[in-house]
Amino acid sequence: MSRRRVDGAVEENRPWEAVDISRLSQASPWRTYRWYSGQQHYSGTYWSVTVRDHVIYESRLELARLLLADFDPSVRHIAAQPFLLKAQVQGKVRKHIPDYLLLTREGPLVVDVKPSRRLENPEVVFTFAWTRQVVQDRGWAYQVLSEPEPALLENVRFLAGYRRVWLFPADVLEAADGAIVDGMPLDEALGAVGGFAPELVRAGVFHLLWSGRFTTDLRQPLGPAHVLRRPA
Repeated sequence: MSRRRVDGAVEENRPWEAVDISRLSQASPWRTYRWYSGQQHYSGTYWSVTVRDHVIYESRLELARLLLADFDPSVRHIAAQPFLLKAQVQGKVRKHIPDYLLLTREGPLVVDVKPSRRLENPEVVFTFAWTRQVVQDRGWAYQVLSEPEPALLENVRFLAGYRRVWLFPADVLEAADGAIVDGMPLDEALGAVGGFAPELVRAGVFHLLWSGRFTTDLRQPLGPAHVLRRPA
């Protein structure tokens, strides 16, 4: 296993089972994304509320999965391209750079992102199979993620616009949290908070949805009839 330190230096050929998770989670991305004419992938950076910093992505699909990880309350940290994994497989040294390392309540989760149309490609199948084995042998979880449900992604992308807590007056958030009753429809909730401009209330309620203070079924396009619930 190799990782790139924050200062750009590379630590190479470290024993996979001996590398501390904190060192991996704080590594700089192994690759640096580039822009060039005719580029096939949409690359960029996303400001993650989970890590309070920018996280890179190399495709729209990676950005989609990054958004969902940032929204997931079980995710405590996100690292992009955290290490170069090496393993002896079928007599050859194989190499692979996972897309993300997530630190979750349940433990480390290594994530690869790939369009569903490419999941049956023999080379992809082979690479993900040995990667899964190596990761799980260490007791960590491994996932291959493809396209999310369209409505879920669009709802989370919308709510992500309200993710920065410092943009919202604390008294608005406190009033909304106190006025909204479990099981209240969204349109009723927006009208239940008095004493503030409607646009502030609306923004505050959407922030509470992003932050998990309230939940709702995001598998359908978000609308006035959506029922708000308090997490158990």
